Amino acid sequence: MPETPILQVRNVVKHFPIRRGVFRRAVGRVRAVDDVSFDLRPGETLGVVGESGCGKSTLARLLLRLEEATSGEVLFEGEDIYRMRGKRLRGLRREIQIVMQDPYTSLNPRMTVGDIVSEPFAIHPEAAPRGSVRRRVQELLELVGLDPEHLNRYPHQFSGGQRQRIGIARGLALRPKVVVCDEPVSALDVSVQAQVVNLLARLQQELGLSYVFIAHDLAVVQSISDRVAVMYLGKIVELGDEAEIYGEPAHPYTQALLSAVPLPDPTQRGVSRRILLEGDVPSPASPPSGCRFRTRCWKAEERCALEVPALEPRAATHPDACHFSEVREVLT
Repeated sequence: MPETPILQVRNVVKHFPIRRGVFRRAVGRVRAVDDVSFDLRPGETLGVVGESGCGKSTLARLLLRLEEATSGEVLFEGEDIYRMRGKRLRGLRREIQIVMQDPYTSLNPRMTVGDIVSEPFAIHPEAAPRGSVRRRVQELLELVGLDPEHLNRYPHQFSGGQRQRIGIARGLALRPKVVVCDEPVSALDVSVQAQVVNLLARLQQELGLSYVFIAHDLAVVQSISDRVAVMYLGKIVELGDEAEIYGEPAHPYTQALLSAVPLPDPTQRGVSRRILLEGDVPSPASPPSGCRFRTRCWKAEERCALEVPALEPRAATHPDACHFSEVREVLT
């Protein structure tokens, strides 16, 4: 796998102001994403996992430049996307695309499938020569496993899994290099999730795509990811290869998440101790000082309230953000 990253995220921060009163004055800020850094290599899938509200979807919008970062850089092929303007920014829209979470609401019910998949060509006509749009739409539908002759049907005539395939076809229309998958299977039945994940894996091999795969289901992320970033309250607390994260987690939060994953082997159930976290996730508008996980961590000491732990290798060979990290083997 090439080592030169196609996407480099450097110390990205996104704070949303909290406004109140008649004059809508800022009285605080929500720290949705706080100093996040990682690389994405060509042909790689980086899984991003964490509880609801940890900043995963905000991170997705930052990578697509649907939100402007408060600070930090996102480099696509070495160029900061937040400095792009005009024609160059328009070109970026072709290079980085998204597969949205809910196929029931992300598709316009008044548009045919052909119109939905061909919509990117209306915005970027240079992506499909004149007279070739219909053929290109049929090719895309066939690529994702749908009947190319069904392009005149409407979204309500398809199942949930088929609708998500339509969304994937739309996302691939402009031949992007990077696809951000924001909870792409969370709205689907479990029986359909594996089919969609397998489709994404096949498309990656055939088209050379790079994925940022965002989800809260650890089993789904494990099945498709090369590397995994674990987020908690706007920060990455552990980052490593899939085998490292799932086999030898070092951060207490990662260990707690993995302890809740059901084991497929019934003889192993109950062997590994379940870690129950106390309390609720703190508000991103008022996060704890020091380590943000300390209010729920069984290892927390005074140092955790005073020092923000850096994301670096400690007990494990991969980086984590815990002053007292230690590797814990997980049954798989």
